[in-house]
Amino acid sequence: MQILRNLAAAAALFCLTASACAQAAPPKAGEVANGLAMTPPMGWNSWNKFACNIDEATVKRIADTMASNGVRDAGYQYVVIDDCWHGPRDENGFITADPAKFPSGIKALSDYVHSKGLKFGIYSDAGRLTCGGRPGSQGHEFQDALTYARWGVDYLKYDWCSTGTRNAEEAYKLMADALRATGRPIVLSICEWGTSKPWLWAEKVGNLWRTTGDITDKWEGKFDYSWGVVSIADMNEPLWPHAGPGHWNDPDMLEIGNGGLSDAEYRSHFSLWAMMAAPLMAGNDIANMTPATRDILLNKEVIAVDQDRLGRQGRRVWKDGDREVWARPLADGYPAGLKAGVRDLWLHKDVGRVAGRYSATVEPHGVVMLRIGG
Repeated sequence: MQILRNLAAAAALFCLTASACAQAAPPKAGEVANGLAMTPPMGWNSWNKFACNIDEATVKRIADTMASNGVRDAGYQYVVIDDCWHGPRDENGFITADPAKFPSGIKALSDYVHSKGLKFGIYSDAGRLTCGGRPGSQGHEFQDALTYARWGVDYLKYDWCSTGTRNAEEAYKLMADALRATGRPIVLSICEWGTSKPWLWAEKVGNLWRTTGDITDKWEGKFDYSWGVVSIADMNEPLWPHAGPGHWNDPDMLEIGNGGLSDAEYRSHFSLWAMMAAPLMAGNDIANMTPATRDILLNKEVIAVDQDRLGRQGRRVWKDGDREVWARPLADGYPAGLKAGVRDLWLHKDVGRVAGRYSATVEPHGVVMLRIGG
C-alpha cells in the first residue's frame, strides 16, 4: 500500500502500492503482552469536540448514533469518555462519577453502551490529578482498576498530568499490573505524549502509546502544547519499526469533522492515520456529521488499510519539497515487478493494470491513495 501526499501545490506524481484471558496469577506488565488490540483500536473519544463539557446524555446520544448510522458497522467499537467525568472519592477511597453530569452512574452508562453492541472506555491519569483537575489514580491504581472492571470498562486512556517526579515506565507498568489483576481484558492507552519514549519500553505494558503532544484541528505547526495534523504525522513517521499487532504508535485522535480543515485536508488526515496503522478514534460530534465527514470516516477501503492484519506501519519513502510518497506493506501484498490492478481508495474505482509506475494529479493539501490487487 502506498499513499501520495501533496502538502503545498498540485503536481503530477507517480505512486505504486503493494498491496486475555483471566489467569489465576496474571503475568506482570513487561513479561507478556495482554493479547488485546491486535489491530489498531477504533472508536470515539469525547475530548476533541466536547473537552470537559461531557455528560451522560451526550454519551448516550453518541452511542445511539454509532449503532444506527453505520459507524459501528464500519469498525468503530469503543465509546470512550475522556477527562472530567470524575466526582470525589468516597470515604473508602473509591472513585465516583460527577453526580450532576452522570446521574445514573458509570456502570449504568457502560451497560447502555454495551447494549448497543459497542465497548466502553474511560479516562484517568497517573498523577495526583487529571489534566482537568479531577482526582487522578496515583496511589489508587489497584482500587481504580477494580472499580473499572466492576463497571464493565473495556478501554482505559491513562494520562500524565500532575505526576511530579514519577517515572513513566514504573507508573504505567503499575497500572498495567492492576488491570491484569482484575481478570477483565482492558485495553491500556498510554498517554504521556512520547516524553519518555514509550515505544522503547511499552510493547508489553500497554496496547498503544502517544508519540507526540496533543493534536489540534489545524494543518501544521505548533500551537502551545498542540500540533497540526501533518506536523504530528512527521513526528510519528520515524517510529514505524516499533508498531505491530497489540502495540501501536498513537499520533492522537482524529479531528475529522471539527471544522478547522477542508474536506481534502481531512481525507489526507484519515489516509495518513490509516497508513501509519494508527488507532482511529473519531473526535467529532458523530451525531451531527456532514455527508462529507461521514464519507471520510466510513470509507471502508481506507479503514481496511488501517486494520490490515499484518500490522506494519507505513512510512515515507520519497520526498521532494512538499511532495511525498508513503508506502505500507499489506498482508496480501503483491510481488513487485508484476503487472497488477490498481484501485483508487477515495474514488472507489479500479484505475487499470500497471507495472512499475503510476501517475496522478494531487490537489493542494490533498492525497491519492492506491492499492494493488491481483
